[in-house]
Amino acid sequence: MKKRHYLSDIEDRHGNGFSVIADFEGNEEQLMNIEVDDTLPILPLRNMVLFPGVFMPVSVGRSTSLRLIREAEKKGSYIGVVCQKIAETESPLFEDLHNIGTIAKIIRVLEMPDQTTTVILQGSKRMELKEIVETTPYLKGRIVPMNEELPEKGDKEFQALVEAVKDLTIRYIRTLDMFPQDSAFAIKNISNHMFLIDFICTNLPLKKDEKIELLQINELRTRTYRLLAILNREVQLAEIKESIQMRAREDIDQQQREYFLQQQIKTIQDELGGNGQEQEIEEMRKKAGTMKWSAEVKATFLKEVDKLERMHAQSPDYSVQLNYLQTMLSLPWGIYTTDNLSLTNAEKTLNKDHYGLEKVKERILEHLAVLKLKGDMKSPIICLYGPPGVGKTSLGRSIAAALKRKYVRMSLGGVHDEAEIRGHRKTYIGAMPGRITKNLIKAGSSNPVFILDEIDKINSDRQGDPSSALLEVLDPEQNMAFHDNYLDVDYDLSKVMFIATANNLNTIPGPLLDRMELIEVSGYITEEKIEIARRHLVPKELEANGMKKNDIKIPKSTLEIIIESYTRESGVRELEKKISKILRKSARQYATDGYFAKTEIKPGDLHDFLGAPEYTRDKYQGNEYAGVVTGLAWTAVGGEILFVETSLSRGKGGRLTLTGNLGDVMKESAMLALEYIKAHNSLLNIDDAIFDNWNIHIHVPEGAIPKDGPSAGITMATSLASALTQRKVKANLAMTGEITLRGKVLPVGGIKEKILAAKRAGIKEIILSEENRKNIEEIQEIYLKGLTFHYVKDIKEVFAIALTNEKVADAIDLSVKNDKTEKEKE
Repeated sequence: MKKRHYLSDIEDRHGNGFSVIADFEGNEEQLMNIEVDDTLPILPLRNMVLFPGVFMPVSVGRSTSLRLIREAEKKGSYIGVVCQKIAETESPLFEDLHNIGTIAKIIRVLEMPDQTTTVILQGSKRMELKEIVETTPYLKGRIVPMNEELPEKGDKEFQALVEAVKDLTIRYIRTLDMFPQDSAFAIKNISNHMFLIDFICTNLPLKKDEKIELLQINELRTRTYRLLAILNREVQLAEIKESIQMRAREDIDQQQREYFLQQQIKTIQDELGGNGQEQEIEEMRKKAGTMKWSAEVKATFLKEVDKLERMHAQSPDYSVQLNYLQTMLSLPWGIYTTDNLSLTNAEKTLNKDHYGLEKVKERILEHLAVLKLKGDMKSPIICLYGPPGVGKTSLGRSIAAALKRKYVRMSLGGVHDEAEIRGHRKTYIGAMPGRITKNLIKAGSSNPVFILDEIDKINSDRQGDPSSALLEVLDPEQNMAFHDNYLDVDYDLSKVMFIATANNLNTIPGPLLDRMELIEVSGYITEEKIEIARRHLVPKELEANGMKKNDIKIPKSTLEIIIESYTRESGVRELEKKISKILRKSARQYATDGYFAKTEIKPGDLHDFLGAPEYTRDKYQGNEYAGVVTGLAWTAVGGEILFVETSLSRGKGGRLTLTGNLGDVMKESAMLALEYIKAHNSLLNIDDAIFDNWNIHIHVPEGAIPKDGPSAGITMATSLASALTQRKVKANLAMTGEITLRGKVLPVGGIKEKILAAKRAGIKEIILSEENRKNIEEIQEIYLKGLTFHYVKDIKEVFAIALTNEKVADAIDLSVKNDKTEKEKE
């Protein structure tokens, strides 16, 4: 039978694919039964291992190797083929070569078109290289041929093993793209088991050391098992690699599709007049060139623009980055409005919009005066505190108008997240700058009047403490470099005039309170409310209800009745609502009848417009009863008078009853007052036995309203003294002050509001602590007109002023003798 050979890619000098000639039906005995000398020319190969029975093309480049193959071809002699340990070695010696190789015969020498020489070798028999005996003109070495241990013919296990190797090899070939299409055909058609195994060992892209390991194995069965293990590993790796490549190819395909679509969109945009994304980025760069930025801020912006330019327009991060850059450009960096430094104009503007509030106006005018002298200064940080409705918030707008500054307002009521002040980091989804930054963008100026409304109503929870974040905002030493988490660069807030408003200073943290200049905005007296209504509220509501100035008139007498009988507040918010209600009813009547039935609202008309009076002011009730004393109290809606009533009842004595919804502090004041009187009963000529035979009951009317605080201390003491002595209290007298166990009278707060309440109730004289004298001196004369003040240091002075020597009518006889007589009668 004619011998058939398989030849493929013989020109591939790198050994890619099956670059061999295989003997399909050859006989291994013909190859192995050869006689060779024990010294053979040695051809060193780089990264190539030749197995018996396999034809392999080798590109020869070294001059010594070229001489060797030409002489061997002429002589027709065998040569020894071994693999170098290190491929880069140019002149290998014995220690540079593997000691296992193959005896081979030169089949053909080919001169290639690229001026290189390729020799086709056929492996015949394995050999062991013992030593190198000559190195010139080429290597010669002493060798020992190695025999093959073949399995018996008809060994079914070995046949099954070979079939498994053949199937696995074909599977491996189909997984990889590096083999020729007819490689699988070649594998199927090699019938000789030994040639098949050696053919696969030679041509598969295995590691060189693994091929040397396979060549060293004498027994063909063992070599086949080892090859099967290596093939299993390679097939698994190839399949994993193919799976990864498939996934990557799908991603690349999607990316290529998007890229092509983007290119088409870009082409269309270019035809229509340019790429919108590029134009937008270019516009941002141009605008950045006009901004008054520091070098640090400018470098940050340009870096972020470069980042945006590299982003895909459809990427989720693109819009986040774009919003950040637009925020940077929208901020009024270095933009300041020019202050109107005319003190006359500022004072005129403030007086036009608000009646009273002299302290606040004075502070603003002082700031303007210093600014006029110095030319540049940090803005003050002011906190206006007082009851609701007195004009704290609206005052900020007037200050902005007086200074010719922009006006922004931020309500802090209910804010509980620190990010509301400092902003979120822009890496978060939905991140945005803090409200300070957003309001500056809205103002368009870096020196607006900034109202922090309801600063006392900030809450804190697990998301942080906004009041702590405000420490940086409201500190003149820190706010020149305010750090918003979203911007991540410093911004100068030192020129912003912050004006905070609050109702209660007790809920503001101490460190925050310390950073602000506190100005009290107290409630208005009736006369002030009348002026505010006449000058501001009535004209405002006439305009709001579509009426002209002379359509409806509300005289002062009517306004006074509205204030006294239909409102109860320190400010004028409720008063404004009542005026609006009157005008709305007038507007409805005009819309129905075509004319105003009443062009002047008189006090007698208020019942038709507002209904029955809602409030009745507490009036002084006289001094006909023992134990009834008028005190003064402060509430959130202004000052009030309150009555402290003490009554005595027969009993075992020693029992004190307190009623009227009193708080703990007020109860303690009552106990202090009683203990003081017991300890100093001789001052009032009170018999010790009275406390053993009479029970004492102290009551403060309007029990539905909670009451607390120490300011009723001297009132309770006077009430007890009056009841226990049955002496009258001086007429038209009220008092307020804290008492100690030693009888000292301490100062209290809310003096102005309490004085207004006293005037409304018809009080003529007021007893205060000596330390409250300074508070009275700060109050304008208009509030003090018609009042006489008594300043005391001790409760003895209070008794001397408040208690008369006259007994009340129907006075109770508290003498012990009378008490015993009554008991004997019983």
